Order: sequence, then C-alpha cells, then structure tokens
Amino acid sequence: MENTEKTMIGTEINTDKYKNIKRHLEREMINLNPIQRGGILPTESKKVIYEYWDGYSVCDYCAGRLDQVETPPIHEYLDDASKFFGADITRPTHGARESKYVIMNSVCNRGDYVIMDGNAHYTSFVAAERARLNIDIAPVEDYPTYRVNPEKYKERIEILEDEGKPIGLLLLTHVDGNYGNVADAKKVGKIAKDKGYPFLLNCAYSAGRMPVNAEDLNADFLAISGHKSMSGSGPCGLLSISNKNEDYGKKILKTSKKNIVKELEMLGCTSRGIPILTLMTSFAHVIERVNNWDKEVKRARWIIDELETLGFKQIGEKPKNHDLIKFETPILDEIAEHDKRKGYFFYEELKRRGIGGIRRGATKEFKMSTFGLTDEQTKYVVDSFKEIIENGKKENKLN
Repeated sequence: MENTEKTMIGTEINTDKYKNIKRHLEREMINLNPIQRGGILPTESKKVIYEYWDGYSVCDYCAGRLDQVETPPIHEYLDDASKFFGADITRPTHGARESKYVIMNSVCNRGDYVIMDGNAHYTSFVAAERARLNIDIAPVEDYPTYRVNPEKYKERIEILEDEGKPIGLLLLTHVDGNYGNVADAKKVGKIAKDKGYPFLLNCAYSAGRMPVNAEDLNADFLAISGHKSMSGSGPCGLLSISNKNEDYGKKILKTSKKNIVKELEMLGCTSRGIPILTLMTSFAHVIERVNNWDKEVKRARWIIDELETLGFKQIGEKPKNHDLIKFETPILDEIAEHDKRKGYFFYEELKRRGIGGIRRGATKEFKMSTFGLTDEQTKYVVDSFKEIIENGKKENKLN
C-alpha cells in the first residue's frame, strides 16, 4: 500500500519512492567509470559521514567563514592542501567548474577573451559564458591523438593581440575527460608568464590522482575536483592560488562591503558539510596514491597492450600517461550486430561478472579506468573482456 503525505495546502504526495533509495551499481562491483574511480571514498571518509550528517554540523564552532573554521580543522587542512599543490592559498568550492568561474569572474573584465584548448570540458565554456567572456580555442591535433600543442596558444595570443582583442586568461585542461591526454602545462604556463597573462589549469582529472604543483607548472590557479579525483563526496572541489602576483589574490578573495568577513566570490561560504569533511579525511589516502602514480600509469599501459590484442584501438596520445583510457572497439560492435541483445550484450556480460561503469549499449567505443584497483582486480577485468569476446565470437560464429 502506498504511503501518502498531506501537505499544508491539502495536496497528497506519495513519498515512498524517496525512502530507502538504493544504488543500481552494487557496492561489491568493480566500477570502471573514469569519472568515479578517483572519487571512491576510503573507510575513514565513510565513517566521518556519521559524525557530520546533520545539516550545517560543520559549523558548530564557526566564527563566520568556512575557511577559518578550526574545529573540525578546515583552516589547517586548506593550508596543508596549499603546500601539497605548491600554491599559497586554497579555498573549498563545489567543484572544478565553480573554481573556474570564480577565477574568470574576478580576474577578467567583461568582454575579455579566454583562450582554452580544444579538449576543454563543457564547464569551461559554461563558466566563461556565465562570466560574460569571449572564448577563443587553441586547436588540438587531429584523430587519433587529439594532443594539445602549446605553440597553438602562442599563435592564438598573437592573432588576438594583432586584432586588438583583450585577453583576460589562458585556460588549459591538464588532463581531458575524453582521451586522458596529459597536456604540457609547464610550457603553456611559460607562454602565459612571458606574455603577462594569468594562467588557470583545470585539474579535474589530475590533482589528487597524479603529482600537481602549481609553481612547477607555472600555474597561477588550479581548479580541482574533489569528487572526481580527491576521494570526496560530491559536490566538492578546491581552488588553489599561487599569489606571487598579489593583485590576483586581492581580486579573487575580495570581501563584501556589507558583511566584511564574507568573500564575495565564495558567496560567503561554499562546501559546508559532508563534502569538505570527506576531502579532509581522504587526504592521507590521496597523498599516498599520488606517491604511487607511476604504478597507475604502468597499469594503464599494460591494459592497453592486453586489450589491443583483442582488436581494440586506444585513442589519444601514446605512450599513455594517465589512467583514463578511451578505446574504439569494432570487435564488440561486430558481435553486437549478431547478438540478440544487440548493443547491450557487453554491459550485461560485464555486469554478470561483477563489473560496472561502462555505459549501457556502448560497443563502438567506450572509456574506462582501473585507477586504484589491485593488480588482481585489474587482471580479472582484462580476463573478463577476453572471455566475453571469445564467447561472443564463438556463439555468433565470427572469425
């Protein structure tokens, strides 16, 4: 029997559907979704949820601003995060997209041009549009590498300068979400520095997975995703600022005239709850895995070598330098044409083996990551792919 609740105005609403909501991806499944691999919480972060699950409980001892809270030690964590990322100042945000918008809205003037790479995430475009900025693209290489060429930034700068168009910011996607290419941030940052333009590095798929240091990469700002790459319970992120040019810090951290303690770009406070607590409790885990980044790269290269023997083709730069891998998979598409389940056969066969994270119906191409898995789990995934293809060929009498 359905349970309905009557509102004050007499409307009846069935609330049963909102109770005991469960996730369709079972906890014990191996999740290959690149957008989620870096956001899986360690045990200590799951425990802290029980301590702070009430709304605003993080503000038990707040004196007016989130980044200054000392119990729990948010202020100390942000200082340590700055050290970890080779920056001077760090603020919590609701994600990398918000961090990008904060920089664009504070450092640029309305109508300025933001030069960004051709692999830029859609949120980079949305942030620029919301900040009323113009967008110029530094094109990337063609299929199949789609690699960022730093010299294209120099070309676009010179073209815009010759046309008398104001440049407010250079934005680079450090690791893109389509191919997992690692861009040469240091070179782009050097170009920005030589030309005198601020440089924002979108680290949604890098900071928290691999070593990232703002000073080493010539970056003025790092836009960091907590839920993609810092083992945080979303939505959460960080904005790290290298304040060598103090004018940037003054613009970004400007406070309200009416509420002088509140920073305007942060709308007073940002990630004020479970997200910031999980970022903090995951920090030791994140530091450890960043120190083991070379093992993740080695694992990704091994996976590519194994799966390309099956007829898969890795798209993006080679050799691979990141855990996010995109494959073209004509053999899966061929099997799907003959299988009665069509494009869903691959998803269903993976699920039967306790593997999730590959989009339903995807057989022409897909993205995956085994970031953080054990060698045994990774081998199981690869062996499962091989078994599915062998069985598919045999059952459908394919060569």
